[in-house]
Amino acid sequence: MTRSRSQGWRRLFAGNRVIWVMATVAIVALVAGLGLGQLIVSPGQAAADADAPAGGLITVPIENRQLANDVTMRGDATYADSVEVSIETGELAGAPIVTGQVPEVAAIFDTASIALEVTGRPVIVLPGDLPVYRTLRVGVSGPDVLQFKQGLNAAGIDAGALDSDVFDAQTASAVTALYAKVGYPAPTGGTDVTTAVSGAEAGVTSAQASVDSAAGALTTVQSAASNVDVVEQGNLVRSAERALALARTEGIPNAIADAEEAVTLAIATRDKVLAPRDASAEKAAVTAAKAELTRANETLSDARDGALAYLPAGEVLYLPGLPRRVDEISVKRGSSITGPVMRVSGATLVISGSATASDAALLEVGAPAILAMPDGDQPATISSVLPAEPASGETASGRFTVLFAPDALTDEQIQAVQGSNVRVRVPVSSTEGDVLAVPLAALTAGPGGESRVEFAPGGSADTVLVEVMTGLAAEGFVEITAVDGSLGVGDLVVVGR
Repeated sequence: MTRSRSQGWRRLFAGNRVIWVMATVAIVALVAGLGLGQLIVSPGQAAADADAPAGGLITVPIENRQLANDVTMRGDATYADSVEVSIETGELAGAPIVTGQVPEVAAIFDTASIALEVTGRPVIVLPGDLPVYRTLRVGVSGPDVLQFKQGLNAAGIDAGALDSDVFDAQTASAVTALYAKVGYPAPTGGTDVTTAVSGAEAGVTSAQASVDSAAGALTTVQSAASNVDVVEQGNLVRSAERALALARTEGIPNAIADAEEAVTLAIATRDKVLAPRDASAEKAAVTAAKAELTRANETLSDARDGALAYLPAGEVLYLPGLPRRVDEISVKRGSSITGPVMRVSGATLVISGSATASDAALLEVGAPAILAMPDGDQPATISSVLPAEPASGETASGRFTVLFAPDALTDEQIQAVQGSNVRVRVPVSSTEGDVLAVPLAALTAGPGGESRVEFAPGGSADTVLVEVMTGLAAEGFVEITAVDGSLGVGDLVVVGR
């Protein structure tokens, strides 16, 4: 029985020898791993179990460096004052069709530039803020006339007195000069106006003839009797008187009576012929003829004024702040104008940044700045520092809008930076050259409030407190000067323990 059991175990071990070997190896590895785990320590545990290092001074050398205090911000590179441009087309008889002179994007408008051609007529750019609201012609007056005359003056054209807001004949002549400058015929009244002038001139001629005729009739009536009439009537009276004298001499009663009647008749006839005549009717005729002549002259003057050059409302575009740059075109040749025709902005690229009130207080118009351009730093100048305008319905933010004008940029630089956001640095204070400087952490305050640093000669633990005068603080450093002159470049000062 015992032998049989022993043989069974031998058969079991012989048939599963591999399994038994593997089990044995696993048990040995487990025991070894447990043993090694007690011996191995992690770096973190080793650091935790390590003793603290002995205390010591943390020192840095005094540096010789230039310090500068800057205001730094980000700015958008844009063309300022972008506005939509509309053209007055209400007075056109037909559809407002663009017929030419369509500008390219990036074109520059200046005084007397052509913004567009509509129905074959130019739209002339002039400086001004007041929008167009009527046609200007001889006789009208107002602020729009004054703006137009000032615009003509900016174009080098004499429009008359610039303090007068009246559109007169000289202004009309200036209109002709303006259109000649841009290469278009000046607007006039055409054949209808020419016909009106001719008719008015004929009316004046006719009225003048009526005046001359009435005046002649009046002269005839008012003229005194001629010498012939005076002599003739005098002779008749004297002849009658001689006949009377002869009759009296002869003493014939009837002859005397007849002679006396003849003398009376001769005297009455003389008085009637030589008496002043009634000219009231002729005077009235002259007055009426002169009034008609006055009306005819006024009609002629109006007709001639109407024939002078004028400025149609749709042929001028006022833009403030010339020159201007074309940013976007909304029309093309052959299209009909139904809204804004283009968008323009200032012709000069500006960088617009935002600053806090404390930073803005350090900035001055005209101060230099540095732009971080794609191809390197570019100098610029502060052109404006103004409180930021809040959006509609919002309260003021307390921030300031700062505009920078870059120094002359090449076309390639403008194209590279336009529409991008760039870093702007404005130096607001700096030392004049290199100075002794230490980290701010090296400064301590003495009992009297004086500034001092802890000097560690050669890095030794035996330190000395040295009183210093401080200057500009920037970039984490502060300018120092030892009161006793004992500190120099490379000397070690304590910044911690």
